[in-house]
Amino acid sequence: MRVQLNEEERSRVIEMAWEDRTPFEAIARLYGLREPDVIELMRLHLKPSSFRLWRKRVSGRVTKHASLRSVEVRRAYCPTQYKQAHGTKR
Repeated sequence: MRVQLNEEERSRVIEMAWEDRTPFEAIARLYGLREPDVIELMRLHLKPSSFRLWRKRVSGRVTKHASLRSVEVRRAYCPTQYKQAHGTKR
């Protein structure tokens, strides 16, 4: 993996990789990590059992690849999925 991420960025990439609706292309656009880079990051920072579970989940998942998605899906995430800081609104 060529891109250096700080702890917060690495955490966010892992979160995005777990999300069903976030395609690998969105991670590449935001963080410069291609799918093989994300797989490497996940392998390095997850427990082996968690990594295997994640790979099983995303392998062949249409929503993880923008080119395979339905044209009706225009967003990468559900607007209600992100936690809000206490007292702030989005």
